[in-house]
Amino acid sequence: MAFDYDLFVIGGGSGGVRAARISAQHGARVGLAEEDRMGGTCVIRGCVPKKLMVFASEFSHSMGDARAYGWDVRRGKFDWKKFHGKLTAELDRLEGAYRGNLDKAGVEVFDQRAHVADPHTVVLADGRKISAKHILIAVGGRPFVPPQWADKGVMTSNDIFHMDSLPKTALIVGGGYIACEFACILNGLGVEVTQYYRGAQILRGFDGEARGHVAELMEQQGIDLHVGTDVIDIAPQAEGLKVKATDGRERVFDKALFATGRKPNTEGLGLEEAGVRLGRWGQVEVDAYSQSSVPSIYAVGDVTERVNLTPVAIREGHAFGDTVFGGQDVSADHALVPSAVFTYPQLGSIGLTEEEARDREPIDVYCTSFRAMHSSFAGRPDRVMMKLVVSRETDRVLGCHIIADDAGEMIQLAGVAIKMGATKADFDRTVAVHPTMAEELVTMREPVRSS
Repeated sequence: MAFDYDLFVIGGGSGGVRAARISAQHGARVGLAEEDRMGGTCVIRGCVPKKLMVFASEFSHSMGDARAYGWDVRRGKFDWKKFHGKLTAELDRLEGAYRGNLDKAGVEVFDQRAHVADPHTVVLADGRKISAKHILIAVGGRPFVPPQWADKGVMTSNDIFHMDSLPKTALIVGGGYIACEFACILNGLGVEVTQYYRGAQILRGFDGEARGHVAELMEQQGIDLHVGTDVIDIAPQAEGLKVKATDGRERVFDKALFATGRKPNTEGLGLEEAGVRLGRWGQVEVDAYSQSSVPSIYAVGDVTERVNLTPVAIREGHAFGDTVFGGQDVSADHALVPSAVFTYPQLGSIGLTEEEARDREPIDVYCTSFRAMHSSFAGRPDRVMMKLVVSRETDRVLGCHIIADDAGEMIQLAGVAIKMGATKADFDRTVAVHPTMAEELVTMREPVRSS
């Protein structure tokens, strides 16, 4: 049977674009449909604009440090409109780069929604039917808001980049990394921030000691954090949103941001009708090579709910192209993936938490907390935390957790060593770079506890 394309990709985010480009470079005829802006969540409404907001928010702390170091600086007012204009221009530039790379690779782009009609057919929003030997689903995920609050005028992480102005007060609902990051960002930009999380501690899934440390630092910055607290009523009013919490408190906020999880974007794609098996949350269930229960249909990225990080989606997309069209047998490696939470300070993490590790085998824990030279001189109270979780049997470093300025940069480099199987002895043999915060990773000689 002759097909219109060797591959048709639904979704123009990082994973779908990488898969399309690599497949085209291997000689495949590739089409791609994207109903929104090219670049997907990461480029348009996630990692990139968020990190630019992180940079902007950190200057409020830097100005205080500058005065402590002898600079005659005065904190002015943050100009959201000026920043937002530059942010929009940068996202436009990045979207153009994504489109340009697809064009150079020879990928034909359709700027409209598409859904699956059968294992080899997609239908565009304008009614055109397109046949393809292989179909790749790369539609990512979307923010989830509990249905009872969806029509109450609340925001999600998608909306925050489109605000006309900064609010004076904001409520963040949620305790995951997105909620905590935006709490720190808005706080740094001068917004009075309150955060509610129904769980016992923020950042579920991360190391317990690190979670507590981040929560303490957030509160030191002035974020009004309430764990074990949820929303029971929201009443839109002329002056904002009147919110009642489970602990009985009531308050009117200018804005309320719900960061209460994300769901795969599979609704209305026709996948189940085509025979594709979906999981409990609507994710496409795939094997190690990103192949679904229908042999001609594959999926990469957040829509599969494996490891929901942009670099992982890119690796999955690349592996797909190399395997299906490059004649190689490649699967993405989901083990020991480093990650960073861009709170203030940042949390960098790779490998097992202390809790996970001690459930598997006997371990030694090396941990230190201290005021960094830069912060101490500036009179800041925040403390750095460095932690290594080590196998007592093999001496291999099973996990590394860092809370510090630029922890995301540190964990990337620590991740190389840990991915290679570094032992605690390897860390100990490495000469410290002095004076740095990171030198503490190689100078912790005695465990603080064993289990």
